[in-house]
Amino acid sequence: MRRIFRIYETSDEAGSETGEVGNMKSNYFNFKKFQDRYLISNEQGRYYFLRPKDFGAFVKEDYAAMDPKVVEDLKDRFFLYNSEESVFVEKAMEAYRGNKQYIFNGTCLHIFVLTNACNMCCVYCQAQDSSQELKGIMDEDTARKAVEIALQSPEHYLTFEFQGGEPLIHFEMIRFIVEYSEARKNDKEIQYSLVTNTLLLTDEMIRFFKQYDISVSTSLDGHQPLHDHNRPMRNGGGTFEIVRKNVKRLQDAGVHAGAIQTTTKQSLEDPGKIIQAYLEMGFDHLFIRPLTPLGYAKEHWDEIGYEPEEFVGFYRKILKMILECNKKGLKAAEGHARIFLRKIIAGYSDNYMELRSPCGAAVGQMAYYYDGNIYTCDEGRMVAEMGDSMFCLGNVRESSYDELMDHRICKVTCQASVLEALPGCCDCVYHPYCGVCPVINYASNQNIYERQANSYRCSIYKGMLDTIFEILFTDSEAFQIFESWI
Repeated sequence: MRRIFRIYETSDEAGSETGEVGNMKSNYFNFKKFQDRYLISNEQGRYYFLRPKDFGAFVKEDYAAMDPKVVEDLKDRFFLYNSEESVFVEKAMEAYRGNKQYIFNGTCLHIFVLTNACNMCCVYCQAQDSSQELKGIMDEDTARKAVEIALQSPEHYLTFEFQGGEPLIHFEMIRFIVEYSEARKNDKEIQYSLVTNTLLLTDEMIRFFKQYDISVSTSLDGHQPLHDHNRPMRNGGGTFEIVRKNVKRLQDAGVHAGAIQTTTKQSLEDPGKIIQAYLEMGFDHLFIRPLTPLGYAKEHWDEIGYEPEEFVGFYRKILKMILECNKKGLKAAEGHARIFLRKIIAGYSDNYMELRSPCGAAVGQMAYYYDGNIYTCDEGRMVAEMGDSMFCLGNVRESSYDELMDHRICKVTCQASVLEALPGCCDCVYHPYCGVCPVINYASNQNIYERQANSYRCSIYKGMLDTIFEILFTDSEAFQIFESWI
């Protein structure tokens, strides 16, 4: 892990000899006012809190007027360099490579959408809307061809993820794809994962998941009344107790089980009960997710949606509550914060598709729909579920991996998600840690480029990062907890 930042108390008289800093130059940086400091960041993903006096001298390139210790810290974090030294570029390049390592990977996440049928009726479903009537399932020929395309990726480590609808409706296809992939993978290593509501889980399925080390991710929105409200069965019955029992079955069998929380207007009322529900089920990891305005969620926004400020206020409360749990000895981490913190503290970027530049559309992930159509990402196929195939790259019966990579939609979505070239993003202090989604932009505004600064999604991510940096700035004990998360 790279050197950790600390705030230093300095006196106004502190300074440096002009000769020691005369050859200093500043690297590109962005900044914002942060309480009584200025937060600065650079392309290498490093950050620093500067006092106004030092910030003024830094901007004016009057480094002799700055505290010597601050100057050394800024050099260590690539904000300053000696123009006579030739090693800066090599060091900065290494740090930048660490922050952008995913660019050197091929498409690693391959999502198999086995069916669009589901046995639940979630209030925020992104994969369906009320006009959708046609349901289908993937056949063996389609699955076989999808696997062959996925195995053409140059990436050695692959993840095959099964989604729906509800993928357990078509469990036999999960079995077929896993066994076929194992027979065809050669020297590639494949991690399998399943996104399911668990309602159809059987002992046979659990044994199969254990045999092939298939991790299971489900949805848990919180305590029973909230979860049952958000995620009812089609007949209106609750699902909380079923999920609780099935998670316990998976845990007892040694199958890795995780959960994701989706925040609705009703979730904002009592974040403490959400944390309690996760801890009682044996989870030490919460992934707090805002609503995405796709499918049912977009249609019913007035009933379940909220303003960005409302979600950010909720996120601040729940993150601080999770930290208090840690201070009391209860192990728990929040997923979004952990992704951000790996970049902020460790200078390393997870290959999380929504928080990278460019985003992971096609070059990081692809989604194979049950009918054989291939989309840039899971969100791309969700837009298709709403009747618009804008993000369709091809079909498993006629496309090769190289042709998919050369598709104009692949190129356009990459171009539209390079933060360093987007107005409003390129000069944002948080752009080394953030990401944009051209698909959601298109679904919201019929344009892959965000038309205005501080949009819904932008405001949410800025608010989450404000919260994290506020805690880094004010709470040294929380800083140590954050380190343990990464």
